[in-house]
Amino acid sequence: MSEEMYSVEQVADLLGLHVRTVRGYIRTGRLTAVRIGKQYRIARADLAALTGRPQPAAGVGPVEVSSIVQVDGVDRAAADRLGTLVLAAVNTGRDAGPPLRVQTVHDEERNRMKIVILGGAAATAELLRLVDAVLGGGNGLLAGEAGDA
Repeated sequence: MSEEMYSVEQVADLLGLHVRTVRGYIRTGRLTAVRIGKQYRIARADLAALTGRPQPAAGVGPVEVSSIVQVDGVDRAAADRLGTLVLAAVNTGRDAGPPLRVQTVHDEERNRMKIVILGGAAATAELLRLVDAVLGGGNGLLAGEAGDA
């Protein structure tokens, strides 16, 4: 069982704290440490317990993608419809992965809309396919024709 161990100096460096502060955390019991000889060693799990977030494990972590979609020639009503569609697609039942974060912005002067997407690569690709289908489908959704039928 070879769990990664940190020295007091390494923990101080990782957390941006002074070495004395880390030693104080150990003395008060706020940070669990093992004394080996004259030095303390802190396990990765104990450091994660102190910070409240797990430390990244060695290797590749989850991939996060950021995308900005710019749509020109979109009036306010069409931007509202497209924004509603995108947000509804994001908020409906998906896999159990981390949720996408989406924000839409409309520039009235330029008739331009931007959609900012942050999240996993697969979910972002799925949402981009939806946006492409809506914009390139000639379905009249942006012109308001689909809802008038």
